[in-house]
Amino acid sequence: MPDSLYAQALRDVLQRLSSAAAASGRPRPRLLAVSKTQPATAVAEMAAALHAMNVTAVAPAPAFGENYVQEALAKQEALASETLEWHLIGHLQSNKAREAATAFDWVQTVDRDKLVAALARHRPDDRPPLNVLVQVNIDDEASKHGCAPGEVPALAAAIAAQPRLLLRGLMAIPAPHPDVAHRRDAFARMKALFDALAGQYPQIDTLSMGMSDDIELAVAEGATMVRVGTALFGARQRAQDS
Repeated sequence: MPDSLYAQALRDVLQRLSSAAAASGRPRPRLLAVSKTQPATAVAEMAAALHAMNVTAVAPAPAFGENYVQEALAKQEALASETLEWHLIGHLQSNKAREAATAFDWVQTVDRDKLVAALARHRPDDRPPLNVLVQVNIDDEASKHGCAPGEVPALAAAIAAQPRLLLRGLMAIPAPHPDVAHRRDAFARMKALFDALAGQYPQIDTLSMGMSDDIELAVAEGATMVRVGTALFGARQRAQDS
């Protein structure tokens, strides 16, 4: 199959993941292609490249991350003939919970009890339970969403108690600190939280952390999923309204 527009970028990212996994002695994490602000045509082309490189052999379908519910809904409608897995990775407002619970396969940004109840109430009975990650504000940044590390156990318990939700693990966006050791420490603290939680809930298998600029650090500290946008699609296009 001839290279698509994104094939070489995908190849480069997969090589980075493989090299980082080999260097750290850890399994290669799952790749989530962050498609926010990218057009549906780009998503379709990236999905084809993922299939061509057999990346989907160990996953249900090509997985794409979106920040905004309305933007994602438009892409899902345009790509209705494709079998894709959709992850919400942006902050979720309570008034969008019904749409998110219906349209997405994963919500990675659950950070408060109110969202847990809303997502569980609106998840359709004819769909599998919604995969959920607890978002942790690991560096206590005022500009970022996410619960405090100490709030993780209670929030996880609330999610696990909902039959229409499936607790899968944790997600974080550590501060882009210029000191590599500082960033590595944030990833390590997330891994410790993840390991403690996994000891309580056997279904937990996902630690979503690491983006285009820090894939290697995240993999070294135990990420099982990385969220990559710029390295795959290039610079972002103009953001859509949420």
